[in-house]
Order: sequence, then structure tokens, then C-alpha cells
Amino acid sequence: MTLPTEPIGSIPRPDYLIAGLGDLAAGRIDAAALGELESRALADTISRFEETGSPVLTDGEQGKPSFATYPLAGLTDLAPDGVVIPFADGHTRQLPRLTAGPFRYATHADEYLTRAKALTDKPVKQAVIAASAVSLVYPGDGIEGYSQEQFIADLVNEAEADIRRSLDAGADSVQIDFTEGRLSLKLDPSGGLLRQFIDLNNAVLDRFTAEERAKIGVHTCPGGDQDSVHSLDVDYAGLLPALFDLKAGRFFVQLASEAEPERALEVIKANLKGDQRVFVGVIDPIDPRVETPEEVRDRVLAAAKYIPADRLGTCDDCGFSPFADDTSTSRDIAFAKITARVEGTKLAAEKLG
Repeated sequence: MTLPTEPIGSIPRPDYLIAGLGDLAAGRIDAAALGELESRALADTISRFEETGSPVLTDGEQGKPSFATYPLAGLTDLAPDGVVIPFADGHTRQLPRLTAGPFRYATHADEYLTRAKALTDKPVKQAVIAASAVSLVYPGDGIEGYSQEQFIADLVNEAEADIRRSLDAGADSVQIDFTEGRLSLKLDPSGGLLRQFIDLNNAVLDRFTAEERAKIGVHTCPGGDQDSVHSLDVDYAGLLPALFDLKAGRFFVQLASEAEPERALEVIKANLKGDQRVFVGVIDPIDPRVETPEEVRDRVLAAAKYIPADRLGTCDDCGFSPFADDTSTSRDIAFAKITARVEGTKLAAEKLG
């Protein structure tokens, strides 16, 4: 037996790339010079990913400003005073606010995918941001001459294109990042906002065939930035039943950092649909300690008590640096943790086999 194992997305950027981002912002270098640094970082990331033995790679999001805002990079109809996301340690991240329509993505994720695929023969998955996350850029008081209904119609078109372009470019799979799912229950404990998010994302997924949706996954976690989270205190049982209403074939579920993983696994078992596979988080990117392969093995075997082995896989809980300036985890630790995941998953597969 073999068990699939995949990364989530981001890898901490090397120091020279982080410095380059600062230099670009200060006007000391131009976009072409930054692009050279991004290419250098991407090549190193792919090489080090291959050394881990990971059967599936990502580009490490070396060229993204963040996992959430890459479609907006370069747009002019934005103001900086959008939705604020508070983290448990007190720091915040702020989304931009849309000021005019029509809404279009400035960057599509297949641009990152194409660069990565040129550097490896291994399968490459591509992470994209959920339409529900991007929907937060529309202001609560509306935009004159551009209704929320018009915005949502444009957003669904753009989110579909983001996924479809990556599939057409040869992505092994496309992962939709849905970290705002758990957060929505903090913003609206009634679950109404979560249901709106599910319906919006399903409006995108409905545009794909069953065969295409088998290659589309959804990632959920309580956030991960600067060694902190935004919604780990929200009861997972409130999210998970709705999560599996999403019309995707794969689900990447944070579990390693969960206080009661077996309770979450019980909810997964009760709500998992027949055509869905679950990749359980067995690595905690926020914990600076590198897990042993044996710890990973035991986490997989615990999950296998609830999820049939032929519908089980493993992943990291979250990306290691979803925002480009996050230096809380080193590249060395990130790749050591990925190696442990790969080796521990093999040990679990041998035990299950």
C-alpha cells in the first residue's frame, strides 16, 4: 500500500528574496531585478523539495506576495483599508478594499505553475485562493455603479479561470485555500457567513466536471502567520460538516496542531462523502520542533482508525510562510519537516499494508 502525501504550498523565502521585496518597495531595484531573485529562489526551492523525496511538489509560493492577495497584485482600483484579520498573538493582516469595478484578477496562478514545471519532471500542484476569501475585498457599504451582485458574478468567473488555467497548464491538482472558513465562525457564530462562503465556492466548483473536481482540493486551517493563528479557538465541529458540502474531490485538513484530533476525526468520518479523499495534517508548521517520522506514522495510524486507508493521505497543517515577509520559520526547518512527513507516511503505509 502507498499513501499519497502532499505539501500545502508556501516555503519560507530566502533572505535575499525578502531583502529584494524591501528594496523594490523602497525603489532601490525594479521589478525585473526582483524577478531574477524570485527565479533563483524558485530553482532552489524545487531542488530542495526534490531532495525530501516528496512525490508532489509546489513552487513554494516564492513569487506570491501572499497566498491570499496574489490575484490583486498590480490592480489600481484598491484602497489599503480593507478587512482586518486579527491573530492570537495580537498582530493583524489587512486586506485591500475594492474601489471600482469591473473586478478582474491581475495575476492568475498558472503563471507560477508554469515556471515551476519548467524546473522539474515531478508532479506539481498549484494552490489558488478561494473565491470566498477574495469576496472580502468588496466593501460593506457597496460601490457606486457596481453592485455586489455584479461583483460576485465577475468574481466567480475569475475564480473559475484561475483554477481552469492551472488545470490546463498541467497541474497535478489544484488546491483551493479556504482558511477563512473557520475564521467565519468567529465573525458570525450563527454559521450564516460560513454558508455564504460554501455557496459561493460551490458556484465556482459547479462549473467543473466530476472528473475535473476529482483533481480539485480544498485546504482548511486556522491560519498560520508569524507563529500565530487566527481561529484555532473556534470549535472545529462547527466547520467540518459544512466543509464536506464543498463539491471538491480532495480535502487537506489541519490536524497536527489540533488539541483534540480524534474528536475532529470522528466528525470527518460522519461527514465524508463517498467520492472524497482526506489528507490529514501530520506536521505543525508553527511548532519549531521537527517531528520524527515515527510521530508522523502514529498520527497517520490514528487517522486510519476513522478514515479508510484508500481515502486517506497526509499533508502539512498549513503552508510554512503564507505571507512573503513571514520569517518565523527557517527554510531548513521547513524542509526537514517535509522530509519527516514523507518518511513517516511511508512507515504508516508499510504498517497498514
